[in-house]
Amino acid sequence: MKTKLHKLFSLAALSLLIPSQTVLAEAVPLDRIAAVVNDGIVMQSELDQRVAIVKEQLQSKNTRLPADNILRSQVLNRLVLESIQKQLAAQQGIRISDSQLNAAISNIAQSNNMTLEQFRDALLAEGRDYNAAREQIRNEMLLQSVQQNLVNRRIRVSAQEIENFMSSEDGQSQISAEYLLGHILVAVPSQASPEMIQKAELEASALYKKLKEGADFTEIAIANSDAPNALKGGDLGWRKVAELPEVIGKSVRNLAKGEFSKPIRSPSGFHIFLAKDQRGGNVQLVEQRLVSHILIKPSEIRTPAQARRQINEIYNRIKKGESFSDLAQEFSDDPASGSEGGSLGWTQDGQMVPEFEQVMNALPIGTLSQPFESRFGWHILTVLDKRTENMAEQMQESRARSAIRKRKFNEELSTWLREIHSQAYIEVKE
Repeated sequence: MKTKLHKLFSLAALSLLIPSQTVLAEAVPLDRIAAVVNDGIVMQSELDQRVAIVKEQLQSKNTRLPADNILRSQVLNRLVLESIQKQLAAQQGIRISDSQLNAAISNIAQSNNMTLEQFRDALLAEGRDYNAAREQIRNEMLLQSVQQNLVNRRIRVSAQEIENFMSSEDGQSQISAEYLLGHILVAVPSQASPEMIQKAELEASALYKKLKEGADFTEIAIANSDAPNALKGGDLGWRKVAELPEVIGKSVRNLAKGEFSKPIRSPSGFHIFLAKDQRGGNVQLVEQRLVSHILIKPSEIRTPAQARRQINEIYNRIKKGESFSDLAQEFSDDPASGSEGGSLGWTQDGQMVPEFEQVMNALPIGTLSQPFESRFGWHILTVLDKRTENMAEQMQESRARSAIRKRKFNEELSTWLREIHSQAYIEVKE
């Protein structure tokens, strides 16, 4: 269990686990300042605790420890950089809310096949403080957030770079179409006679006919396929055409979503493929909705209860016939859409928070949603129209831009960290 939990905390470049209660008990009783960093400080107890954590991690990996003074210097430098970044986050108004933190912890638990309660119990079983672990994760998320915000502002991706990437071998590989495939194989022995080959071909044709008549692909695969994945219902997962044998790739490339291939001959036998889904490539059909909304947020002068009352009042006024657009311009706390009468334009999955998309996708065209809450506040929305668009080109460009940014990010991050360190006032007290 301990080894597994060590893998949970990977949110930052340097993942540091919360120490056990034993380590905490060994902290120096009399605390003092280890370093002054601009308007902040690094305490000696904080440095001692972090050094102990790093030692524990290195020892668990059988890594030889550096000299103590070198290790302490490295750790102190890390804490100084963290302090600078936290101060920048405060200046920029960047923070990690409890809802964001709870979502991240739930994702960590799920990725390790645990419930939130099991995750908490596992930490406690190792003698770790759950609340301290939560704050550590919040801290790492905050550092990631400030880096993403401030470093990405420095990165520029030109149209020429996107074009060059998309025409490169690496780019073509990343943007080529992928298919979620099902597979049935009627095997043919390597030394098969013509009669054995004919028998296998007839069997494959009979299975194909059953599928065309509505038979369940998974059931047919489990009962009849000779492929190793037969007991998984023939599931092959996501595959790119380039990853398939040429003769098979040619057939799969022409399949529409939900379509079966005719039996395909290969040295191993006769194959039937089902294209369960497709993504990427030259066709990327996306369902979009033309959406307008009104947002009412709690604030320093409006309590959550008052925000809810106001959104209900606006909802009732619209139901009585007042203009959605006029009320959005007058009351919405989303300035960008409010000035446009609440219009968010054409919207698709992945652009909005889950609470918003859930209501948006379930709402019939031309109707008004009841007030609902998201992490941003209270909303009313209406869906004015719906369409299906081929977004392949836009998505390919977006993936190319994202790949180039990722390549540039680490280099720019190192430069940025050196800059903010050199510009800060740092006084080491040790």
